[in-house]
Amino acid sequence: MPYFHVVYTLPSELRDIAYQNKRVVYDLLMKAAAETTLAIAADPKRLGARIGVTAVLHTWGSALTHHPHVHMIVPGGGFSLDKARWVASRSNFLVHVNVLARLFRGKMLAMLMDAHDGGQLTFFNTHAGLAEKRTFKRFIAALRRIHWVVHCKAPFAGPEQVLRYLSRYTHRVAISNRRLVAADNTSVAFRCKDYRINGPGRWKTMRLHPHEFIRRFLMHVLPKGFHRIRHYGLFANANRAENIATARALLHIVPPADPPKQPDITPDALRVLPCPCPRCGARMIAIEMFARGCEPSWRPMPSTVDTS
Repeated sequence: MPYFHVVYTLPSELRDIAYQNKRVVYDLLMKAAAETTLAIAADPKRLGARIGVTAVLHTWGSALTHHPHVHMIVPGGGFSLDKARWVASRSNFLVHVNVLARLFRGKMLAMLMDAHDGGQLTFFNTHAGLAEKRTFKRFIAALRRIHWVVHCKAPFAGPEQVLRYLSRYTHRVAISNRRLVAADNTSVAFRCKDYRINGPGRWKTMRLHPHEFIRRFLMHVLPKGFHRIRHYGLFANANRAENIATARALLHIVPPADPPKQPDITPDALRVLPCPCPRCGARMIAIEMFARGCEPSWRPMPSTVDTS
């Protein structure tokens, strides 16, 4: 079964507003992207199937600039509308990106207007005038006339490639340690991509003042409690297990065997480790585990010497 990598990008005209209203706009971005994908796939003129979506929010570019976008992993098929059969897409085509872009633009702008009417958006500095409804409507009208960027393609190396890429950023923010080159009191140097160049020459070293580096890094800290990984459609948490079982039955796939249950071990029980003792070769037994810098509570009994 093919999988597709879909990316929805927020236009640059909305990025300052998104930064000033992170929780609201990021939430709307993920909802609009998911609703667009599910609606187009369910259209009988397109795929005509109920599909599943796993979405991950990214907010950065390679140079730590503010670049909100949503990555999605979408299986190439889903349930028929009566849930009686599996509807498969072509191996290299899911839906046309122009169709996705137009619907995404309409949904996102409608959601922003509703949020503005509900008093959920705040504006500062040069954008303070957008708090007035008429000004905001003119601002939104201009965004209806520009092209919104959406990508949809089957990954060359399969879904594992996309999962590997997204997994690098699920538990960290913006930049990995391996991209950091040097740091001192005057600058921070790190490697970044120039996407205008193809080939190995696209990797360059950027130097920023420490204050600017910290500012760019902190732009990508999400609001507390915000869920950056979400599942929609067949993968929604409420019915995911049932839907996956149904999909396997329709595709005639044998479900994987349950892993063997590990026996319960009490905290005080001795644990036999697989690695041998370097001195005697016997299996090592963990008597106690304690954190670095802490003193163990267990002490060996002093050996007694028989002097009789």
